[in-house]
Amino acid sequence: MIWIIGGTSETRILLEGIERDYILTVATLDGKREYEKYNPIVLRLGFEDMLDFIEKNKIDVVVDISHPYAKNVSKNAKEACRVKNIPYLRYERDRVDLKGCIVFRDYYECNNFIKTKKGTFLFTIGSKNIHIFEKDRGDRRYIYRILPSVEGINECMKQNIELDRIIAIKGPFSVEFNMAILKEYKADYIIMKNSGVLGGTIEKIRAAQNLGVIPLVIDREEAIGLNIEDILKIINKGAII
Repeated sequence: MIWIIGGTSETRILLEGIERDYILTVATLDGKREYEKYNPIVLRLGFEDMLDFIEKNKIDVVVDISHPYAKNVSKNAKEACRVKNIPYLRYERDRVDLKGCIVFRDYYECNNFIKTKKGTFLFTIGSKNIHIFEKDRGDRRYIYRILPSVEGINECMKQNIELDRIIAIKGPFSVEFNMAILKEYKADYIIMKNSGVLGGTIEKIRAAQNLGVIPLVIDREEAIGLNIEDILKIINKGAII
């Protein structure tokens, strides 16, 4: 049995190509709705829970296609596979050339930079970490583009973010669409994660550069992984199983 830890938009591509039995888990109810066709289970497991899940479901390989920034999920899954002596296959998106961007190691470093600036900032980093920035907003204008999910809206409400500072819409988007939003809100900066080629990062950067908006990118650690095609070859042809 294959355990697929879903999370990225490429999850569907992987699922369409798999020829073996699998269990798909996702972290949110939105993920369950999006992949309803594939009978996903909503689970957020710690390390010990992952060990139990692998044992209970007789998992013989784990495919981690969770979000690039879900570091703890990937760390725990990789270690659980090591303990259980089963293959761990990590999907990695192609990285984006960040030339012309201001790059940061993490959210806190980015926040420290923003605190020295003025203007309108468009955040496209999701809702999980907006509290880091919102607490230091001061008289700057912060706009948050988030997924149209209950979890995301609730997080914004928790931070007392007014509705006119929330854009709830699901991407990724074209360069033109990103430009339209930047122009509509008269953004001076756009903050994004380096979510890879398929995550919409290139389109955001190009839109910003076309308008003279400054792109701020929260980078991720370099990681070794596989593409979808390689993962499917390994699983379907039994190369390591």
